[in-house]
Amino acid sequence: MACRILMGIDVVVSLVFFVVVGLADGSVSSFDVALWLAALGTLAGALLGGAKLHAAGKRAAAACVLAIVALPGLA
Repeated sequence: MACRILMGIDVVVSLVFFVVVGLADGSVSSFDVALWLAALGTLAGALLGGAKLHAAGKRAAAACVLAIVALPGLA
């Protein structure tokens, strides 16, 4: 249950980070697309890593990986 809550928070944080921060202020452009792709790739890696760990039955490790993105997003 905790993994699903953390994953939901991670998805919201990822979308808000990209849409609100990046697109709203115009900082997502072709000039710095590599930086944004690296940031989104890191967020996607945390989400996929947490999902894979959860599917493998390692719920505590999955919660730790997902918390890396979720906890700063809540602050």
